[in-house]
Amino acid sequence: MIHFRLAKAEDVAALRALVEKAYRGESAKRGWTHEADLLDDERTSDSELAETIASDASRVLLAEMDRALVGTVTITDLGGGRAYLGMLCVDPDLQAEGLGRALIADAEDTAAEQFGAQVMEMTVIDARPELIAYYERRGYARSGEKRPFPYDRVVPFDMVVLEKALTS
Repeated sequence: MIHFRLAKAEDVAALRALVEKAYRGESAKRGWTHEADLLDDERTSDSELAETIASDASRVLLAEMDRALVGTVTITDLGGGRAYLGMLCVDPDLQAEGLGRALIADAEDTAAEQFGAQVMEMTVIDARPELIAYYERRGYARSGEKRPFPYDRVVPFDMVVLEKALTS
């Protein structure tokens, strides 16, 4: 049984371990949503996660099974009726079982209920067309906008902006 809850400060270590496992290194390659072939640095830091959890403008949702952290997604209030969906990840050993879809749905509900969001946006590396297609199947559409990769890094790809109208 999957249990969803908001992250707390004491979740930072387990949350970071899950994010790194899902996005980077050999463990990530067991799943299909990783960036391990594109990037080899750390995906996040303890301080970044702690700041996000503590922020009034963000919600970090966790998915647990048998008290083990198996998924997460972050929602950030952008203002003006918009929210941002970020850092969606599922334990690589549990991917393709519907947990990502459930996290997205919970994130959309949270954005609408807690931030009054009418539109959810996200960015996806343009070098991952299969990941963009996954989000398109969830109702997200390309906005036509591309953004540079964050963190002042030179990389051979951009970020595609996807968005979805949220219904209340």
